[in-house]
Amino acid sequence: MAAKTAAELGLYVVLVEKRQEIGEPIRCAEGVSQRSELRELITVQPDWISTEVNGVRLHSPNNDNVSMTVDNREEVGGYILERKTFDRGLALQAACAGAEVLVKTRATGLIRKDDLCTVSVICQGESLQIEAPLIIGADGVESKVARWAGIDTRLKPEDIMVCAQYLVLDDCIDQEYCEFFFGNRMAPGGYVWIFPKGGRLANVGIGIQGSQSCPGEPIRLLDRFMQRRMPRAKILQIVAGGIPTSGPMNNTTSDGIMLVGDAAHQSDPLTGGGIINAMRAGVMAGQTAGKAISSGDVSTAGLKEYEDRWRSSIGKQIEKRYNAKNFFLKLTDDDLNHLAGSLHGMDISRMDMRDLLWFLFKQNPKLLWNLGVLNLIDKL
Repeated sequence: MAAKTAAELGLYVVLVEKRQEIGEPIRCAEGVSQRSELRELITVQPDWISTEVNGVRLHSPNNDNVSMTVDNREEVGGYILERKTFDRGLALQAACAGAEVLVKTRATGLIRKDDLCTVSVICQGESLQIEAPLIIGADGVESKVARWAGIDTRLKPEDIMVCAQYLVLDDCIDQEYCEFFFGNRMAPGGYVWIFPKGGRLANVGIGIQGSQSCPGEPIRLLDRFMQRRMPRAKILQIVAGGIPTSGPMNNTTSDGIMLVGDAAHQSDPLTGGGIINAMRAGVMAGQTAGKAISSGDVSTAGLKEYEDRWRSSIGKQIEKRYNAKNFFLKLTDDDLNHLAGSLHGMDISRMDMRDLLWFLFKQNPKLLWNLGVLNLIDKL
């Protein structure tokens, strides 16, 4: 989105992709919770969508569940993307706008001198240097661009989610609902998800708080879930990775540098979702790039518009969701079971986070008072 937006503004853009094929490997659950959010940013192509879902089902540790079904399916229901096709489609649009796309091109270093950045790359086995006044780092949670630019992206163990996911084939998948399973024995500090993809397929994954994980733990717990919940499922693919679940970073710009997406820790701290935030930030970065190049000022001060725009929109939401995450981490499995029980018979599909917490507080005042929920509600 950053490349597409900057190219549409008339800039000469080079998009560097280290892999030989854009969109692979898929390190994503592929869900977008509201169709309207994606449609605001891009014209959605049919082949980008695996399936459409019209509800969410939440499971407590004792396997009690609460379902939320949307009324206006056309606008509010969710998409499960086909990320490989989706990413390739966005790259195609960037190329059509004028961006040059270099695949199988790995960035190996960045030096800034005399108001110019020099990026060293290995392009299909050949060493090259690309010079530009401005670099946008969209290179994920392990961002090398940030490190080369001296931007601190270190995460505390409690502010990263360690994840593993299977693509599975099974007859028992409910294709209408995304399902979330909570419990500290099942997924410490996180949850298990089932996202349907149509045709008996689903992404089944787990995210665990980094401070409560150890090597191999996500796979072990995911296998245990599969054996209990989906014993006949056939596993067709496995992916793993990390997601930043922190509050907003202190700095996402430096002289000649902007960071977007997971590189800027712009994913949702509560759910780990990051597609919409990353796309919005990409647009903001591309627009800021157009103004900065036009004015000839790509210094940190010249890129302040990007910092201000994303922090006043995406950043505020991230801060609220970070507070909510820290609240939910205090809940024991007994607490979760008790709260789920108090939602029986309630239509929570129209409640936002603040309304839901206020309702739960009225139903469970003693429990939630001790956990400081009123302070959280004030922050939301």
